[in-house]
Amino acid sequence: MKKLFIDLEMCYKCKECTAQCSYYYHPENKGHVRCLALAAQEIVCRRCEEPPCVKSCPQDALEKNAEGMLQRYSMRCTSCKSCTIACPFGVIYPEIVEYKTSSSDCTSCEAENKTPLCVTSCPKGAIQYIEVKEDPAKDIYAVRNGRFFVHTVRWKRK
Repeated sequence: MKKLFIDLEMCYKCKECTAQCSYYYHPENKGHVRCLALAAQEIVCRRCEEPPCVKSCPQDALEKNAEGMLQRYSMRCTSCKSCTIACPFGVIYPEIVEYKTSSSDCTSCEAENKTPLCVTSCPKGAIQYIEVKEDPAKDIYAVRNGRFFVHTVRWKRK
């Protein structure tokens, strides 16, 4: 089964994401940008004991969950980007902290059974719709229990 595959290493080289999204219920949706945020939270985040990004948020829009992962409450976030500045590892990219992205969600255009618009409109080819499976040896990881996949270097605590 084909899944959305995002090469984060390639994505981060772009100054601004110009890929489009065709999510039916919200024309300004940026579901693919939401995928970037989710991937950063799940795969790249360093899971600090006392996360400075959480402490820096004036709206309490971030918290650390039981697994040590960041949980972002998009409806609280005002996109002040203080968390991006506070992260000592540069994991939270300003481009993925958009105001009220909770209205954005990626459906991978599954219901349409065709290549998603984000794939065809990504100028760098960083977003693909392919048969893919998790392969840590190749830095390919499932995000959100296989909802989509990313290529990136996973950080591991030693």
